[in-house]
Amino acid sequence: MKILFVSSEVFPFSKTGGLADVAGALPAELTKLGHEVKVVTPRYKGLPSEATLPNSKTKVYFIENDDLYARDGLYQQAGVDYEDNAQRFIYFSRATLELCKRLDWKPDVIHCNDWQTGLIPVYLKSIYATDPFFHGIRSIYTIHNLAYQGVFPKETLELTGLSWDYFTMDRVEFWGKLNFMKSGLVFADMITTVSEQYSREIQTEEYGCGLEGVLQGRHHDLFGIINGVDYKVFSPDKDPMIAKPYTLKTLEKKNDNKKALLKQVGLPTKRGAALIGMISRLADQKGFDLVAEMIEALMVQNVQLVILGTGDPKYHTLLQALEVKYPKQLKAVLAFDAKLAQQIYAGSDFFLMPSQYEPCGLGQLISLKYGTIPIVRETGGLADTITDFDLAKDFEHELGNGFVFLDYSAQELLRTILRALVVYKDEKAWSKIRHNAMRCDFSWKASAKKYEALYRK
Repeated sequence: MKILFVSSEVFPFSKTGGLADVAGALPAELTKLGHEVKVVTPRYKGLPSEATLPNSKTKVYFIENDDLYARDGLYQQAGVDYEDNAQRFIYFSRATLELCKRLDWKPDVIHCNDWQTGLIPVYLKSIYATDPFFHGIRSIYTIHNLAYQGVFPKETLELTGLSWDYFTMDRVEFWGKLNFMKSGLVFADMITTVSEQYSREIQTEEYGCGLEGVLQGRHHDLFGIINGVDYKVFSPDKDPMIAKPYTLKTLEKKNDNKKALLKQVGLPTKRGAALIGMISRLADQKGFDLVAEMIEALMVQNVQLVILGTGDPKYHTLLQALEVKYPKQLKAVLAFDAKLAQQIYAGSDFFLMPSQYEPCGLGQLISLKYGTIPIVRETGGLADTITDFDLAKDFEHELGNGFVFLDYSAQELLRTILRALVVYKDEKAWSKIRHNAMRCDFSWKASAKKYEALYRK
C-alpha cells in the first residue's frame, strides 16, 4: 500500500509531545512491513527541505512557508498560541494534498493526526472530490489528545475555501465556531485513538470534551491502538545516557544507576529507601493535585522522590518549598532534560503516573523496559498496559507489572504507594514484579500491524 502520514510534528525534526514520537516511529515500522510510506510535516525554523527518518528509508517532506513556520515555537511562544494558527494549518492541509499531485504519487490512505490535520478528510470529500487524482483515496484520523481541538472563530471558514454549507452542526460547526478536530472526526473514513480504553472513555461526557456525541455516532468506525515504544532508543542494555547498562539477567546493575541518579540530583543514598521517579508536565491533568495533597504523608515513609518537568507555576512554587523542607528526600528539576529523563527511568525503583486522564502514556511503557515499576491510575492507556500486582496471587503467573488505583483521590494514591512499598521490601515479590515488567513487549511492531489491518479495511 501507499500510505501518506501527515503530522504537525515528527521526531527527531520537531517535537512538543508524544505525537512527534509516533510520527517518527510508526511510519518507519510500516515501511519495514513493505509499504511505501511518505511523511509530511511543516518546515519549521532550521529544518531541511527533505529528509528520511533515522534508520529508515521513509522519506519526509517539509511544507515550506517561512511566514507561517519559521518561528521559535511550533504552536506558541512564551505560552501563548500564535494568533494565525488556523491559517498555518489550513495552509498545511491544502499544501499536503497539492504535494501528492506535484509528486504524481497517489496514496491509498492518508493518515491524519490531531486537530492540525483535521481539515484534510474534509477537503478530500469537498474541494478535491471532483478531481480524478483523489478519487478512491481513503483517510484515517487519529486522536492523540481530544482536549486539544483547534477551535477558531466562525469567520475562519472563509480561509478554508469551504462553502458555508459546511458550517452546520453535523459538519464542522461547534458552538458557533469552526472546530478542526470535529471536522476530522466527521469526515474521515475511519477514526483511531491511542488506546482501547481511551476510545471508550472519549464517548462519555466525562472525557468527551464536548465531542462525545460525534464519537458515539461514529463508534463503529472508532478503534483504539496502543502506541509503541522505540526500543532502539529506550532500552537499558544499550542506552548511552545511563550510568551502567543492564539486562534482565544483570538486573543488579540497576542499583548502580540508582546511586548515580541520587548523586546527580544531590540526594543522599538512604538505606532501604525506595526511589520514586516522575517525568511529567506539572499540571492537574497529570495528577499533581493528588501529589500535592498526599506528599506530606508520603514523606514520613522511607522513600525519596525525583521529579522532572515544567508546568503550572503553583506546582513550581510548591515543589521548591518541599525541597527545602525535605532536602534528603525530594528533588524537583524544573526543566526539560532528555539525559536526566533516561537516568530517572534507569535509576528509579518506581515510576509515578496518577493522571486524571491519559490517552496512551509513554512513560509507563518505557519504565517497564527499565524494570522501574509503574504506579498509575486506571485510565486510558495506563489501564490498557499496566496490570495490578497482587501480592497474594501474583507469584504463579506473569500478569502483574505495576500498581493501579481507580478512584481519583489522594487517599487512594497514597494507599497504592504504600502497597507498592510492601512489595518493594519483599525480596521474592520484588524480583517477580520486575521480571514481569521487563518481559513486557510494547514495541511498534504489533501496533503497526494493527494499523496495517485498518488501512486494508
